[in-house]
Amino acid sequence: MTQPWPPKGYNKALGPPAWSEPDSIPFEKNRLITINNISMRFGARLLFEDVTTSFLGGRRYAISGPNGAGKSTLMRILAADIEPSKGSVTRPKKVGVLHQDQFAFDSFSVLDTVIMGNAPLWAALQDREALYAKDHSDLTDDDGMRLGELEGIVGEEGGYTAESDAAVLLDGLDIGEKLHARKMSELQGGQKVRVLLAQALFGNPTVLLLDEPTNHLDLESVHWLQNYLLHFEGCLIVISHDRHFLNEVCTHTADIDYETVITYTGGYDDMVLAKTRIRATVEAGNAQREKKIAQLNEFIARFSAGTRSSQVTSRKKEVERLQTSELAKSNIQRPFIRFGVERPSGRHPLEIKGLSKSYEGVPVIDKFTASISRGEKIALIGRNGAGKTTMLRSVMRNAPGPNLEAECSFAIDAGSVAWGHEVSVGYFSQDHRQSIGAGVTLIDWLHQFDPMASQAELRGVLGQMLFSGDDALKRTEALSGGEAARLTFCRLMLEKPNVLALDEPTNHLDLESINALNIALQRYEGTVLLVTHDHDVIDEVASRIWSFDSGRIEDFRGPYEEFRAAADKVA
Repeated sequence: MTQPWPPKGYNKALGPPAWSEPDSIPFEKNRLITINNISMRFGARLLFEDVTTSFLGGRRYAISGPNGAGKSTLMRILAADIEPSKGSVTRPKKVGVLHQDQFAFDSFSVLDTVIMGNAPLWAALQDREALYAKDHSDLTDDDGMRLGELEGIVGEEGGYTAESDAAVLLDGLDIGEKLHARKMSELQGGQKVRVLLAQALFGNPTVLLLDEPTNHLDLESVHWLQNYLLHFEGCLIVISHDRHFLNEVCTHTADIDYETVITYTGGYDDMVLAKTRIRATVEAGNAQREKKIAQLNEFIARFSAGTRSSQVTSRKKEVERLQTSELAKSNIQRPFIRFGVERPSGRHPLEIKGLSKSYEGVPVIDKFTASISRGEKIALIGRNGAGKTTMLRSVMRNAPGPNLEAECSFAIDAGSVAWGHEVSVGYFSQDHRQSIGAGVTLIDWLHQFDPMASQAELRGVLGQMLFSGDDALKRTEALSGGEAARLTFCRLMLEKPNVLALDEPTNHLDLESINALNIALQRYEGTVLLVTHDHDVIDEVASRIWSFDSGRIEDFRGPYEEFRAAADKVA
């Protein structure tokens, strides 16, 4: 006999000690959000079933699971944006939520948008403004009493320092003072996300719900946010594909897998380690039980018709007692990325001399010179808009390699870019989705990059990136952002270039795919130019740093950890 693992309803008590520590303070007083027996279905597809758990004050939770597991769905249930198929949620009054609709506040100023994160304060300010707009002679006694009430609410909610408090949040997220009075409609997409993040943080919420807060943030903003959240005293629940961010910030991880939610103590890496150990322990226990059961069944078969009936009966009872645990199938899928090199480049694949580029008279790159040696892995880091993508496009405009036609027309102001002997460049552009032509199947699109490859070989490459079976016949125009990224990696694996130029390759990828990319870049024998805001990828891949700051580029020869140590000394 077998019994399922994890057992049905396992999550109802936050898990046994193997998963989560006992609460150190009274449970009833500490629980801020409680979900009671919730299930969520989309048609025939079940995301999670009969989940009961609590999120406690003073803890910072990561919600983990691969793309499609139901992370954002669970977050929307917690935020009361949608109702579960079954069950209920109890939550406090003050919940800060990172809104994903970038256009919802286009008619409001940046400062007002942030202040709207405190709904009671914003309502009181609007009502007070409407009363003050009345002619003095038209004000009634009731209006006067109402003004008194409103002033009390404004005072209690910190309204008298609201603008300065909002400005501090905006400055930390690199939204300068000159933008505070502008309409949200005037901001770029990345700037809007940062304003909405400031809105979620404003007003000292008891619970903070952040869905992908690090998207569109540069490293400095991510580090600022990390530090802010480490001092947050309420309950934080966050979804992120930034592993370093989750490990630094989170004290617990609520993992969506096996159609349930299991809470582990520690950050993302702690969860992966605990989950792996527990599954390995169950598998080892199963193997021992199965071996014992086989021995007992052999005894039963040999002596069932003989004189040792009492011993046979005893052995049968022992077989019934030795139940193995039927391991449920995990929904985690891990891609396999391996960037090969068809042939090595010369010793110096790239020389840049006096490169300059400006936009509307504002210099972005000014007389930059660098020599790149074969095998170097260079991370381009800096604030959004500092010139990282401009640098990549400037060097890609005359790069040797397939699929680079779109960059040929990119103009530079001065200088030269010279590619070395036997160089072949594989390019992952920030708008890589546009490079995938519409109207063909995935396998047909991929075939053009290696016409000699068989259908089996192409399906094998697609399978490595989790496109299995009929997925190969999917139309390219139907791809999601993450699927488009994975298909582009398939192309790069087929091309086998000796130089990789990657502009924000981790966007749209889940944690498993980012980890696979990280490992692939570490093992890659060629040269890498990499733009990313993922701390772990930079830290574990880069051997050299180009840091973009206020129109100047620092060329640091060494890994990211040494670069940060040197920067801290200067500061």
